[in-house]
Amino acid sequence: MIGGVAIAAAAIGVTARGRQTPVPAAPTVPRTSSIATVPGISVGHYTLPERPTGCTVILAANGATGGVDVRGGAPGTAETDLLSPHNTVEKVNAIVLSGGSAFGLAARDGVMKFLDEKKIGYATGGGPVPIVPAAILYDLTIGGRPEIRPGADCGYRAAAAATAANVAEGNVGAGAGATVGKSMGPGRAMKGGLGTIALVTSDGLIVGAIVAVNAVGSVVDPRTGRPVAGVRTADGRALEDPFALVRRGVLQREPAREATTIGVIATNARLTKAQAQKVAEMAHDGMARAIVPSHTPSDGDTLFVLATGERAGDANVGTIGALAAEALADAIVRAVRAARSIPGFPAAVDIAK
Repeated sequence: MIGGVAIAAAAIGVTARGRQTPVPAAPTVPRTSSIATVPGISVGHYTLPERPTGCTVILAANGATGGVDVRGGAPGTAETDLLSPHNTVEKVNAIVLSGGSAFGLAARDGVMKFLDEKKIGYATGGGPVPIVPAAILYDLTIGGRPEIRPGADCGYRAAAAATAANVAEGNVGAGAGATVGKSMGPGRAMKGGLGTIALVTSDGLIVGAIVAVNAVGSVVDPRTGRPVAGVRTADGRALEDPFALVRRGVLQREPAREATTIGVIATNARLTKAQAQKVAEMAHDGMARAIVPSHTPSDGDTLFVLATGERAGDANVGTIGALAAEALADAIVRAVRAARSIPGFPAAVDIAK
């Protein structure tokens, strides 16, 4: 049915003559567990116990060339100007993704303290200065206690917990208070979360993604066109077709900047800052494929890139960018499938397909 577990024409592969075609097969690129498949990358979460919120830290042990691209209309960030190809500093030591709206940028201070204690950072006459860009998402209305948000202590704990093994997904870190499908109002939204994946090619190129999904729009599986989590039907039991909602022009005015999807792409390739920025730009294609609508005025959608340079040789930026988009789309779908319900926000596993 069109309004229920809605299926766009693309979802079932209907041609102009009404003949059904097979859904595209899964890609042949091997998949591994997380962004930390990239050597030198590790991930740490801290989830506050008092309400659903937290932060996630992506550490680059030996530094990594950084890039960023901001597409949403309501971003909350730190140190993004530093990543411009025109500016001096090349290497990034960590990226912080946090809940708590602008208050959550304080988590970055704890990560800087952690790195400072280890004498890691950009060399200056006064000692190393850690380079730690950050981005936040809005989750202050989740859990009823907006005064509780990630601070410097959370960032420090997340950095100290960073690991390359068994990176948790779902209701953790920056994804703890994330929700999706707010384009028809919060009463029909669902639980978002955090997801991660890595793609590995036969010649050893690795491109990984990690993302906290807190979107105005709904999450769609790009391979089928079917919604996975997002705007629910009026009875709350099924999913609306986000494509149909857009085409009917019935979307409500967006909440007051109360969304945002933020993430990091990492690769073992050797990139310049300009190339890293291009990869970040291309990776946003994956967000647009998996979130409908995306990059709205109420989303602060931001993607960082970390290139460790461990893999020698000239980089094929087009290939890396295409893989980044694929990895990000997959990580977004993983985020909502790994999520679990919280009061007022059912998860994808709770909705009958």
